[in-house]
Amino acid sequence: MRDIIITMIILGLLPMVIKRPWTGTVVWVWLAMMIPYRLAYGFARGLPFAMIVAICTLIGIVAMRPKMAWPKSSVKTVYLLFIGWMFVTSIFALNSSDKVIAQLVTVLKIHFMVMLAVALIHERKQLEVLVWTLVGSLAFYGVKGGLFTIASGGSGRVWGPSGGVIEGNNELGVALVVILPLLFYLYQITEKKWLRRGLLFSGLVTMLCVLGTQSRGALLAIVSMACMLGLKSRRPVLTLVAIVMVLGVAIVFMPDSWNKRMNTIQDFQADGSAMSRLYTWTTLWNCAVDRPLVGAGFGTDNPLVFRLYGPAIEVGGYDFAGGQVLVAHSIYFQALGEHGFPGLALFLLLGVVTWTRASAVSSAAAKAPDLAPWLPLLMRMAQASLLGFAVGGAFLTLVHFDLPYYLCAIVMIADHMMKKVQAQSSSPSAAATGSALPAH
Repeated sequence: MRDIIITMIILGLLPMVIKRPWTGTVVWVWLAMMIPYRLAYGFARGLPFAMIVAICTLIGIVAMRPKMAWPKSSVKTVYLLFIGWMFVTSIFALNSSDKVIAQLVTVLKIHFMVMLAVALIHERKQLEVLVWTLVGSLAFYGVKGGLFTIASGGSGRVWGPSGGVIEGNNELGVALVVILPLLFYLYQITEKKWLRRGLLFSGLVTMLCVLGTQSRGALLAIVSMACMLGLKSRRPVLTLVAIVMVLGVAIVFMPDSWNKRMNTIQDFQADGSAMSRLYTWTTLWNCAVDRPLVGAGFGTDNPLVFRLYGPAIEVGGYDFAGGQVLVAHSIYFQALGEHGFPGLALFLLLGVVTWTRASAVSSAAAKAPDLAPWLPLLMRMAQASLLGFAVGGAFLTLVHFDLPYYLCAIVMIADHMMKKVQAQSSSPSAAATGSALPAH
């Protein structure tokens, strides 16, 4: 029954996707973030829903010819350079060509749909539908996991949806940290009381879920994000105090098993998981030093990379024989190991220009009556989300996760909207209209 319901919902959305192609990018986000077909148990789990939605979106673009814009932006420039560099590193990859091509195609699908969203979404309503979809898709697991955390007294570990990028507890924890500022944004702009209460409940329970994942990286990420969220909100002190109180009370009631796991952050040398990360990072560093321009290409978790560059060392009582294969466990070392120093530089630069552009848009939009106060608030929350990903991602292999790139898309769309309003206000017709207004 669940398979039939999910299939009918997705297929029922296809006429709307063809008629309004921008909705196709939003449906794609829902499928990528929530992976609803993984909630089924039968035939729906294997159907290519994402591909069907993408094809219908392209059909809609050809048939309906919607207005498309590729706004000039420093974010877009760096973004495209990063994608282009991944093409280059794929040519010189150490992994087998079949695996490299498969991964490159998967990555290109993600970035193609992100850029398609940037081209098709031009209005506030459309942008907020995108934000609602991002938040709702992941908050579903946040609320579900938060209730489980309450029911289990914090002793049970929360995991993400099977078969997706956020299947692991660590990945789910960081993804939830990233969407919390966006959830806060929706809470601030929503006027209906019942919806505001629902968002408040979802935010509080999602924070509990982050703790319930028992992810040390997510804990560091939520603390960092909470500080930034407080600073970027309309009432910095009150917001920061409220968040600290909620997290503090939640941590106090977590069981001893949770506290013992979090305490390994201080005594990392006694933790095998932490030491395996140091071993992997050393391997990827050695690879990047030997191949500084192109790295190893997609798929550094292959025997050849670790056989060539893995150190045969014993660290903290843990023996890591050269050749033991592990994943990167860090977005920074993943970018470095896969795409060399230029790839890491572009990846970091993308985050920096997105951050700085969000600041510029926030400042400019604050002076525009049509954009203030909602757009400046959205830009500040996007910055808080970026910080959460930057901190939490330091311990996870998430360079090719869709979510942070949709933060880039949100900033690019907002930048385009802001520039359009500025152009309209400075146009001769607008100036003439303004000069014709009677003086008060």
